Amino acid sequence: MTEITDDLPARLLHEEHAGWRAILDGHGGEHYARAMTRDAVMIVEGAFLGRDDVIAAFRSSPPWDAYEIHEPAIVRLGDRAGILAYRAVARRGDDVADLRMSTTYLYADGAWHVAAHQQTPA
Repeated sequence: MTEITDDLPARLLHEEHAGWRAILDGHGGEHYARAMTRDAVMIVEGAFLGRDDVIAAFRSSPPWDAYEIHEPAIVRLGDRAGILAYRAVARRGDDVADLRMSTTYLYADGAWHVAAHQQTPA
């Protein structure tokens, strides 16, 4: 039975919001320790991070205050994978980040997992 259905956009948005809420609550490291695949990567401005680096970065950085997801788009990748691409606006104090994001999700062991995440400043 395939896990990707017509609710894939809602499912992947739900997963992405769960990650953002964890970041806002100061628990990004713990969330992504559970949510990322073992060989997951994150590509951010000036850095290519492996899973352990991502977890450490979230644990050592202050949480964001707010975020918004705009213009989400879904790319289906076979039976058990998809990419969520979107524009994000995040705020921490007076700092505002306007980003283009994509997160690649894989479905395994009864849950969706982050395999790769990329963010680019607008």
